[in-house]
Amino acid sequence: MSRPKAVPTVQVSNHRVIVTEWRFAPGAETGWHRHGHDYVVVPQTHGLLLLETPEGRKQAPLVAGQSYYRDAGVEHNVINGSDHEVVFVEIEAR
Repeated sequence: MSRPKAVPTVQVSNHRVIVTEWRFAPGAETGWHRHGHDYVVVPQTHGLLLLETPEGRKQAPLVAGQSYYRDAGVEHNVINGSDHEVVFVEIEAR
């Protein structure tokens, strides 16, 4: 099944951090990837993310303004499971 791609916009990239805004149309995905850095996600909208992981599918609700942290090494495909656009800012620590 072919899904639309989420749209990343790098806002800051230097020797300390990478800050990327991610925009997901309904059903859009990032594609499988592994995080090389610790990171914080700052949701800008409410929504539901569907995560395809090596352990199976998971659901992750987003709450606007409620940030969360993940360690480097996370591997997944992130899919917008909402019927509206979902936006978050990802801050990676180098």
